[in-house]
Order: sequence, then structure tokens, then C-alpha cells
Amino acid sequence: MSNQEVTVFYKWTAKEGKLDELKAIYEDVYKQMQDNEPDSLSMQCYFADDENAIFVHDVFKDAGAMGFHLGGTAAQHFPQLLQIATPGPFFFCGDVPQELMQVAIDMNMGAEFGVHAFGFDREEA
Repeated sequence: MSNQEVTVFYKWTAKEGKLDELKAIYEDVYKQMQDNEPDSLSMQCYFADDENAIFVHDVFKDAGAMGFHLGGTAAQHFPQLLQIATPGPFFFCGDVPQELMQVAIDMNMGAEFGVHAFGFDREEA
């Protein structure tokens, strides 16, 4: 697996009357990732109440860390999430191995993939 960070941006749209439940699930996801996934470098959740949705931005140390998340925290919550919300799209950015791409595709969450082309990071002064 690559040592390149993998970033995932995604959206869940809650079914009618289920937005608060969706938010509560993601508060649990946040806590589990923070406590049990040391190679999850960042998890940011944004509420879009007017869209009845949440947007999530995850950054993983590498594809192995993303795979660990998909097989653990994500797999644990996915069935419950599907009962109350519609997934997608999910954008995976970085070097994602074919086997992990297939896992994401098989989850039917509107997975799309892009490899890093160019960019920059600014360090705070």
C-alpha cells in the first residue's frame, strides 16, 4: 500500500425526520475514529440542515488506514446509516489500491476516485 494520504469527502442525506439521528450516529463515528484510529489524521463533519444532510471530510495517513476504517468503524455503522439516510456521492482522493476501490464500489455509495495531480500546502506562519 502507498504511503500517500487519502482524503475522502462525502455526503449523507437523511430521510424525512431522521437528520437528528444521522447527526447522533456521526457523533459516535467521530468519537470512535478519534479514540481507535490513530492513522485517521482528520475527521471534520458539517451540517447542512437546509439540505437535510451532513458532509464529512476524512484524511487518512494512507490507504491502509482508510481500509482499517472501512473494515471497522464504517462497517459497524453502515447498515444503520442505510436505514435512515441515502449515501453519496463519496469522493476518494489519493492512491487507493484496486481492492479498496472495489470495497467502496460494492458498498453502493456513489464512490468516485481521483489520484493526486498537483497542489500545495501552506504552513501557518
